[in-house]
Amino acid sequence: MQMFASYEEENIDYWTKRTPGYLEVNQGELASRQRAVWSSVISQRIAARFPGKTPDQIKVLDVGTGPGFFAVILTELGYRVAAVDYTASMLKAAKENAGSLAAQISFYQMNAEELDFPDNSFDVLVTRNLTWNLRHPKKAYARWTRVLKKGGLLLNFDAGWYRYLYDADAKKGHLQDRVNIAYSNVGDETEGTDVAAMESIARKAPLSARKRPEWDLDILRELGMEALADTEIWKQVWTREERINNASTPMFLIEARKEQRHWR
Repeated sequence: MQMFASYEEENIDYWTKRTPGYLEVNQGELASRQRAVWSSVISQRIAARFPGKTPDQIKVLDVGTGPGFFAVILTELGYRVAAVDYTASMLKAAKENAGSLAAQISFYQMNAEELDFPDNSFDVLVTRNLTWNLRHPKKAYARWTRVLKKGGLLLNFDAGWYRYLYDADAKKGHLQDRVNIAYSNVGDETEGTDVAAMESIARKAPLSARKRPEWDLDILRELGMEALADTEIWKQVWTREERINNASTPMFLIEARKEQRHWR
């Protein structure tokens, strides 16, 4: 088994190797109705928060952009988008996915826990399937809060990934998911991935053992954010394949706003 000097090195190695497969997933989303589904879900929430602004007046930061799915759809909608990822190969894939839109997106190779942007830089921060994978998620939330403008909006789509490594009931659910996949006509999303390598990382990631989204809400409120969780968002954004693969681990949305007195 390969040895790594740090968690970050292990993480970068995994996601670098995973880039081609993840790029294929994002390309599939962009070529399907998922493009419109996610565009609608995100734009509705942004519009509700900034009713007097047009998209070109709103600066959005996509943290952990991966192959750029959020960056692409938000740029198409007219938002001013910056996208960051820790992995050079993911940023290269994101630019490939963006095609002619790449010139309109500002790409940065940057650690999600160490954002280099000035305070109060963005109106909106979006992220998907990232927080669970961070070594210091509380620190990341603090940095994300810092770069948001007053009244800014955080949209974090995530799930309690790999909780089955620590919780017996979650383990039963995970195993049942695998059975359901075998008896369905959908693909196994873990096929072609190094599950052992990902579980190795997950065992070091502190959120794998946490009860979420409760943990996230507590941390964001400590940071002075007004935060709510939508635990049914998966019903809007997941495909049939995703629902079968991940039935025991439903996606949630953390929606937080920086200035409490402006909470609606």
